[in-house]
Amino acid sequence: MKIVLASNNRGKLDELQSMLQPLGVQLLRQAELGISEAEEPFRTFVENALAKARHAARMSALPALADDAGLCVDAFGGLPGVDTAFYATRFGYAKSDDNNVRALIEQMASIDNRRAALVSTLVAVQSAEDPEPLIAVGRVVGEITREPLGSHGFGFDPIMYIPEFGQTFAQLPVDVKNASSHRGKAARLMVEMIRQRWLTRA
Repeated sequence: MKIVLASNNRGKLDELQSMLQPLGVQLLRQAELGISEAEEPFRTFVENALAKARHAARMSALPALADDAGLCVDAFGGLPGVDTAFYATRFGYAKSDDNNVRALIEQMASIDNRRAALVSTLVAVQSAEDPEPLIAVGRVVGEITREPLGSHGFGFDPIMYIPEFGQTFAQLPVDVKNASSHRGKAARLMVEMIRQRWLTRA
């Protein structure tokens, strides 16, 4: 089975391709099919992921998978949330992972409450009009460090300290991070749902 990934983020593609390996599906990045990125006008992860999945399915006539993920910081009332990818632009920086990390460290410099959650919402549809989308959510709670640590991963991984490991996500081996991350948790749920709902025939 071929599934279109409604994202052009290379890090997400690599992670999700590895995580969906047990299904034996082929994950195609939407850019490879000439599909533009969908609008993301909503204020929740699930609504944006569903919009992206339906758009990719409509443009490709294939099943589609979308991931909307972000960082929710307690001290900021859950922000940046769905605006995570553009966080740095609010402070005059160009859009990039490194600038997001820099901006967040600067904005939290005088804040003692460092608690934050990384959230991943995966939505899969068999067609653009699928009335029963598959929805899987993964969430990991940690603390924002005061400087980047580690060289693995992407996004906020270098400053997301996970107490149970005593390290940031960027310090963990890739296989450990993938098994424990917000996206990893969501992907495991999604694998089971796709297996039961799409691949099992009565």
